[in-house]
Amino acid sequence: MATVLKKDGFSIRIYPNDHLPSHVHVLKAEGEAKINLGSATERPKLVGIWNMSDKDAVKALKLVIAHQAELLEKWREIHGEPESD
Repeated sequence: MATVLKKDGFSIRIYPNDHLPSHVHVLKAEGEAKINLGSATERPKLVGIWNMSDKDAVKALKLVIAHQAELLEKWREIHGEPESD
């Protein structure tokens, strides 16, 4: 597991043995949101929520949107190039 960003109580992780499409797992307390990272032409998209409030899921998505370029770079460092559009 690689925690790549911590902010406002959220921990954003990229798992080394994970799969495409490029995505992150955002954890807060006991909750988790899975968010696809998108690409240079596509915004991140929330694809799953487990034990996380809708309010925190929206905050998680906004956090990933704000750090999209950085998170895509971290994905590439861990997994290589993401799939193309």
